[in-house]
Amino acid sequence: MEMKVPEYFASMVFDDAVMQERLPKETYRALKKTAKDGRSLDISIANVVANAMKDWAIEKGATHYTHWFQPMTGVTAEKHDSFISPTDAGGVIMEFSGKELVRGEPDASSFPSGGLRATFEARGYTAWDATSYAFIKDGALCIPTAFCSYGGEALDKKTPLLRSMEALNRQAMRILRLFGNETVTNVKTTVGPEQEYFLIPEDMFNKRRDLVYTGRTLFGARSPKGQELDDHYFGAIKPKVSAFMRELDEELWKLGVLAKTEHNEVAPSQHELAPVFTTTNIACDHNQLAMEMMQKIARKHGMVCLLHEKPFAGVNGSGKHNNWSISTNTGTNLLEPGETPHENAQFLLFLVAVIKAVDDYQDLLRISVASASNDHRLGAQEAPPAVVSIFLGEELDEILSSIENGTAYDAREEVRMRVGVHTLPKFPRDTTDRNRTSPFAFTGNKFEFRMLGSSESIAETNIMINTAVAQSLKCFADELEGARDFNAALHELIRTTIRDHKRIIFNGNGYDEAWLAEAQRRGLPNFRTAPDAIPHLTDEKNVVIFAEHRVLSQTELTARRTIMLESYAKVIGIEALTMINMVNKQILPAVSAYTGELSRTVKDKLAVCPDANADYEKSAIVKLSALCGKMFASVGQLEKLYAEAEKESDALAAALRARDLLLPVMDTLRAAADEAEEIVPREEWPFPTYGDLLFGVSK
Repeated sequence: MEMKVPEYFASMVFDDAVMQERLPKETYRALKKTAKDGRSLDISIANVVANAMKDWAIEKGATHYTHWFQPMTGVTAEKHDSFISPTDAGGVIMEFSGKELVRGEPDASSFPSGGLRATFEARGYTAWDATSYAFIKDGALCIPTAFCSYGGEALDKKTPLLRSMEALNRQAMRILRLFGNETVTNVKTTVGPEQEYFLIPEDMFNKRRDLVYTGRTLFGARSPKGQELDDHYFGAIKPKVSAFMRELDEELWKLGVLAKTEHNEVAPSQHELAPVFTTTNIACDHNQLAMEMMQKIARKHGMVCLLHEKPFAGVNGSGKHNNWSISTNTGTNLLEPGETPHENAQFLLFLVAVIKAVDDYQDLLRISVASASNDHRLGAQEAPPAVVSIFLGEELDEILSSIENGTAYDAREEVRMRVGVHTLPKFPRDTTDRNRTSPFAFTGNKFEFRMLGSSESIAETNIMINTAVAQSLKCFADELEGARDFNAALHELIRTTIRDHKRIIFNGNGYDEAWLAEAQRRGLPNFRTAPDAIPHLTDEKNVVIFAEHRVLSQTELTARRTIMLESYAKVIGIEALTMINMVNKQILPAVSAYTGELSRTVKDKLAVCPDANADYEKSAIVKLSALCGKMFASVGQLEKLYAEAEKESDALAAALRARDLLLPVMDTLRAAADEAEEIVPREEWPFPTYGDLLFGVSK
């Protein structure tokens, strides 16, 4: 009999219920306290936990274990070791120690480090993140871990994420104590990341070198039909895709991933998976698992899952909306309006803390989504511009304006708007329509950050948000803790914060070119490309807050800046080489062959009938010959520029060279190839077209 979902949900997770069942009570309590306090796990406790975890994993069919970590590659990493240990009798026993549980020593030399370590230094360390549950995947016990260097510097995305969560917790607790809350013991950020992706036929994918090597189509004339009719969005899901989604849900549910909503997105072959929100570090783990499972399960169904931000030119790209909020361990959402003036005063303070954070550190939010792939998406018709702004909705905006100006919110009210006293009205709850063009939109009890790209880890974005908000809350706590009249000081603090940071609030159409001009007038930066944004990671103000909150040192920030710039240049370099390869070995030979065929046709026509009309063939020959010449010249230029770029050792200079020199030539080369594709017959073109790819999943 088929198992019901509640029976197998989290069946492959060593979660709290399993731990309570399998661990001695004292061990369980000690483990939970260790996770809560963020301390090192005592080896005696670790040994008990490791033995119970091993027994459980073996019962589930696991034979190996691995520390599962998230290096600066953007994907996860794992090194599998078996549980077997030899005996004197020549057999084996299954062993797993506390030392192996809490710490690993993978080779760190080949992971991006940004200069934190020399290439000949191999040692890196993984440490168990006891706040994220172990799980079984592909017959291996996976232990979520942080990853750091021999000197303790973070080499991954999880370590600073955990640090940023703790930083926000410290400052939020100070604020709650000021409001007289003595029951809350912990504040956590929560995230629900919406994941967009494309599904295309596997056989067609394998025929496209650009998709295989880069994840996006470097060539491709637009299909006669795209998304113009809006007939794919929320449309009936094709049986093949539905079967994929069904298996994906099942596998994710076994891993405890709260996959909730799935539907067709705007572009043909584009879809979305949205989970229920959970604690940020766990949400990060789950999103990495979701992306891995999407790609793995798609292959089982004869398809390939594309996670690139812009796999197809001219149609919507894929993002990953980051739904972020703050919650207490008692279940209170600190970004949700309350029932009393006191609760609403607290809500307002946390709200303006976010507004201040986004305004003060909008560069960090932009940097968190900066990549070569996301540059193709930001500012297009499906994504916010590169300018960061906040959407609050008309009603909430009017309330903030009333507080700033000391005026009545409603003309029928005679009392002046004040904070922390009985005159503060009950807030309306999310009555404004959603603004899909805003990068950072308030949606009733959370903020939805929409700039994040589909292939990216959510860690970087949430590191930035958490740290920036922690800084705002610190500034607030520093001021309020010394106030003689708390209510008066609170009111003035909220009022002045609104006044000083209202420039970041924009409720209009973010796609409108007029907004970019208005943003410039307001003094909001517009970092159009990744190389414009990334260097600002090590600006003095950013170095200061990351150090102050013990999230990232200046050395770690400098390393990450280097890694991001190097990645940008490498991605474009790979794309350039792929284009050269495809043009030289596929496109030019195909166009030349068809031109030759046309020439023979003209010759044969005129030989049979000198007066025959050969205008079509002659015109096509002229056009294709010219396009061949353009492609040949562009390829030659691209080869030369790439060779020169390879000699550049400075990361920023290499990124700028890739953007300013390689990309324009690549665009010229693509334009010529795409025009040739419009002339050459489908059966003569060397690889599947946009129409084939976007509409290839037909059942």
